[in-house]
Amino acid sequence: MLLVTVPVYGLELGASPLMLGVVLSSQYLLPFLLAIPLGGVVTRHGGRVTLVVGALVMVVGLLLMQFLPGYYGLIAGQLLIGLAHLQMVLSAQTIISSLATGPRLEGYFGWYSTWLSGGQVVGPLLAGAWIDWAGGVGNLFLVMAALALVSGLVGIGLMGDAARGLRVSGKQTGFRAQASLVRRNAGVQVSIAITVAGMFALGVYSSYLPVYLDSLEMSAMVIGVLVSLRAGTSMVMRPFIPRIIRFTGGREKATILALFTLCAGLACMGIATKAPFIAALAVLVGLGGGLTQPLSMVVLAESVGREQRSGALGVRLMANRAVHFVAPLLFGAVLAASGFAVSFGLSGIVIALVAVVLLRLHSLTPPGTTAHGESDE
Repeated sequence: MLLVTVPVYGLELGASPLMLGVVLSSQYLLPFLLAIPLGGVVTRHGGRVTLVVGALVMVVGLLLMQFLPGYYGLIAGQLLIGLAHLQMVLSAQTIISSLATGPRLEGYFGWYSTWLSGGQVVGPLLAGAWIDWAGGVGNLFLVMAALALVSGLVGIGLMGDAARGLRVSGKQTGFRAQASLVRRNAGVQVSIAITVAGMFALGVYSSYLPVYLDSLEMSAMVIGVLVSLRAGTSMVMRPFIPRIIRFTGGREKATILALFTLCAGLACMGIATKAPFIAALAVLVGLGGGLTQPLSMVVLAESVGREQRSGALGVRLMANRAVHFVAPLLFGAVLAASGFAVSFGLSGIVIALVAVVLLRLHSLTPPGTTAHGESDE
């Protein structure tokens, strides 16, 4: 719901493109700084506790946005929501990654990301309908706070490994340990590269597509539908990820194909002015993004041992949030200077460059293998 609500609220406040970039990027500042320490917290205390606490922090952030007017409340809320979202996602990914390996893990992450996309389908539609009905944002942040509270209550019911932590030392979960892992583990390196490309595309898409559509004088409801279409496409295809990987000839080929699909959809967005053309490009972005992110999680989960998994997922999410933080700022600066067509076009080129780098790799790292060909287990 925030994908539509925050840009619309920022425009209500009269935000310039650069100021809007600051607002949209602020959600990713704390996650970038704290992803690795939070990975250690999840390892020690288990996913259930950290997920529930994250939901409560998200409620506080949304209440700040509702009751503290102007940019102060918007940015303060974005900071807390970003931290809470990181905590909840990191907890969930840690729980899922411990359930299986190989094609079964691909399937589990496919279903996990399917339901993530489900929220991204329904959320913008609800937000767009509310804004149209209320004539503005109104009390929409209160509605979101109630939904976040429900998610925390549901999380209390998690059992098994989700409720148990591991005894680990700071040497296993700290910054030095994760830096060493990134240097020597090719699977982690590939996962981060995929994440950077995919999140750059989705960060630009989700942050500025509503603004672009608003500049085309489309209604909030139409904006909600077009924003949701990308997530809907991802949701529909993600249960079939293991089959898609087999059909394309393996993870490496599937990843490259997904990145070039992302590139095509994003690069052409700025020259599309009609809803059907924009919808077709949104489908391309949904197909590419729907495949890259689950693949990056599977590659990483199979490349490290259990005691390092939360920390490694934290590194991946740190890269994720760093890109989310930088992408709107860069896009906003380019947009202010040259318009939507150039901004979206350059964003597509960035994705293509990452795909070319991955093409130079021989193949995705086999499960459990480091850059030196040694097992992490």
